[in-house]
Amino acid sequence: MKEAFPNRDPELEPQLRRHVLALAGTIGERNVWRPDTLHAAIRYIRCAFAEAGCEVVPQSYEVEHVRCQNLEVTLPGSTCRGEIIVAGAHYDTVRGSPGADDNASGVATLIEIARALRRRALRRTVKLVAFVNEESPFFFTQQMGSRVYASAARRRGDDIRLMLSLEMLGCYSDAAGSQAYPPFLRWFYPERGNFVAFVSNLRSRRALDALVRAFRSRSDFPAERLASPPVVPGVALSDYLSFWRSGYAAVMVTDTAFYRYAHYHAASDTPEKLCYAPMARVADGLAQAIGVLADAATCP
Repeated sequence: MKEAFPNRDPELEPQLRRHVLALAGTIGERNVWRPDTLHAAIRYIRCAFAEAGCEVVPQSYEVEHVRCQNLEVTLPGSTCRGEIIVAGAHYDTVRGSPGADDNASGVATLIEIARALRRRALRRTVKLVAFVNEESPFFFTQQMGSRVYASAARRRGDDIRLMLSLEMLGCYSDAAGSQAYPPFLRWFYPERGNFVAFVSNLRSRRALDALVRAFRSRSDFPAERLASPPVVPGVALSDYLSFWRSGYAAVMVTDTAFYRYAHYHAASDTPEKLCYAPMARVADGLAQAIGVLADAATCP
């Protein structure tokens, strides 16, 4: 029987693997306490975007006497150019971890979304941003890369209709009991960690619904959704928090991190732990979903 959603790009899985191996294997731990590897990651991401046919514009600032950069790619819209969809992923790691799932997987997906969309004629502008300094001790501070970016966007008056935070996208399992949850949620969601999760705050619920509908219209990969107050453990621990704080609708797309992945923030978060075939299906679905929203008659 013919698949409803066939693999659109046979190169997607090996490309994702290549990016993760480069960031979490060859380069490894990358943060301001390892400026050489942080800057190596910047060079790699810039080159990978360039190979995808995209021009990178850096947003530079200094932290701990180290040059830090957010790396932005713009795919300009045609008829609704002023309306913007942002997808972002942080490329820094915690100390002591090479960060394969957290978050080379998100950056790899971001790069491949750029490759998938670069030649499409989109009605709305799509911006793809690799953020620095998401991890502690910068999380929730003014030095967080996504905070710097979102604050500047608000000052400019950017009309960001939706922000997608790509946060850990490489761990999937069909094993019974492979998925954990915050208190009470386990009664409402699957026990197997074989799905991708879309998570937002209550104010972003409309954008969340639109994104999940778009994803499901282009992918049969299992997807679950949650709109929740930020007090639920784990709900507000990613770059989309910066956009909430600047008044934008934002959604996290994730494999659920420490609720599924045993190597979270550990030295063992290495490239061979990731599941690249399902990761490719998720990346393809996200690229297609962003395209749907960028071309829709209206966008939340």
